[in-house]
Amino acid sequence: MKVIVAITAASGAIYARLVLEHLVRSAQVERIALIMSDNAPAVVEHEVQVLPLSEKIERMDNHSMFASVASGSASWDAMIVVPSSMGTVGRVASGVSQTLIERAADVMLKERRRLIFVVRETPYSLIHLRNMTTLTEAGAIILPASPSFYSHPQSIEQAALTVVERVLVLAGIKEQHYEFEG
Repeated sequence: MKVIVAITAASGAIYARLVLEHLVRSAQVERIALIMSDNAPAVVEHEVQVLPLSEKIERMDNHSMFASVASGSASWDAMIVVPSSMGTVGRVASGVSQTLIERAADVMLKERRRLIFVVRETPYSLIHLRNMTTLTEAGAIILPASPSFYSHPQSIEQAALTVVERVLVLAGIKEQHYEFEG
């Protein structure tokens, strides 16, 4: 699989780090395109996260529209926007593609490929809800960064992993994860 990971400046860099770590370890994933918004690196640093380095990860400039992810003919399998700001959600929902993140998301929608937004905002305004509805109707998946507690996580990282595991399953990555047996 070829997976695009986009990191915006929303809080929740731990989710991005964990997603990347799991994608790098996955035998299913051969290539990862990593795109960061202008302010995402500052948020990652502020939240004291260190993103993994790997031969699988290719960093792409968010201002370059000549990257492969900007074209449907490049056949990327899935895109995960983690964490996703509501600004990114709104621009993609309205069809605005001024950055590579927005263009790549637009390509995933038009090509009917997996597109997951891990939104990090609370509470939602009516505008947020409408934009998320628009994206859902267009084929995207909205996955709020809301940890579950069925597995009795003992740390923040374990709680964050409950979200990351859902993201990976929805992206089509098969790996061991917690399943509730109620």
